[in-house]
Amino acid sequence: MTETAEKQSLSEANISKAIESWRSKGEYRQLCGHRLFTIDEQSGSADKPVIVLIHGFPTSSWDWQGIWDGLLSSYRLISLDMLGFGFSDKPNQRNYRIHGQADLFEALIAELGVKEYHLLAHDYGDTVAQELLARQSEGRGVGQCLSACFLNGGLFPETHRALLTQKLLLSPLGPLINRFNGFASFKKNFSSVFGPESKPSEFDLKVFWQLINEHNGKHLFHNLITYINDRKQHRERWLKPLQESEIPLALINGSVDPVSGEHMVARYKELNCRLDYVKELPGIGHYPQVEDSEAVLSAYLEFLHH
Repeated sequence: MTETAEKQSLSEANISKAIESWRSKGEYRQLCGHRLFTIDEQSGSADKPVIVLIHGFPTSSWDWQGIWDGLLSSYRLISLDMLGFGFSDKPNQRNYRIHGQADLFEALIAELGVKEYHLLAHDYGDTVAQELLARQSEGRGVGQCLSACFLNGGLFPETHRALLTQKLLLSPLGPLINRFNGFASFKKNFSSVFGPESKPSEFDLKVFWQLINEHNGKHLFHNLITYINDRKQHRERWLKPLQESEIPLALINGSVDPVSGEHMVARYKELNCRLDYVKELPGIGHYPQVEDSEAVLSAYLEFLHH
């Protein structure tokens, strides 16, 4: 084996090891008729407060690994790979909806018997969290949400600056575009939303890519991207709980994110949404929990203890 081949083999082994280590944290559950990868982890006493973590598009619960252990010392952590993501089922269907993803989280919360929880969400997960908050405000949510913290995401459709590749995937050309998208195009597009000094490593990119491709998941991109239409259709429903919230709300935001950076924070304030805590991270892009996990962990704990 050549030195180059040996390094590649070691790298692939490390990628597989990282992925399997994350998989070992969780278990598969049948929720709403689907097989979903879920995590329910705590250390020490069994009465710790609960945080429900909701990942973004097009990734998975692995996004949280950089801050996971830092939260685990004081909290019970619950997460899942949403339908169409990560290790979970990935049916080839066009009707992926935010409401359906919220149903999955409520089903998990109910199955685990959780009465109270905090929400921490990112990207696509922000919208799922907004739907959960809307249900809470209507008095029909499962369990009681105590607080919500949003990382970079499209909270408002008018401030979400979709990438060209996202627009093409949403168009009638979506299936064709998706078919020819490989690791090289993923690397380019994914890296473009990170900060200039906090780009993902080759290792991280390959882990993300492998998780996306679990169960032939890449073929779903043009189906999953329909959440952009959901945001437009349900804008008022998902804005209202932010403006009328009775629980603390926070933003932790990478300022140079071209999709939902400092312009999203400005819009949040313009709309008079409740804001109990805000942390803007200069130089950081769309994935703050990956780009600067220590800063995100510190800020989130500061909010919880605020």
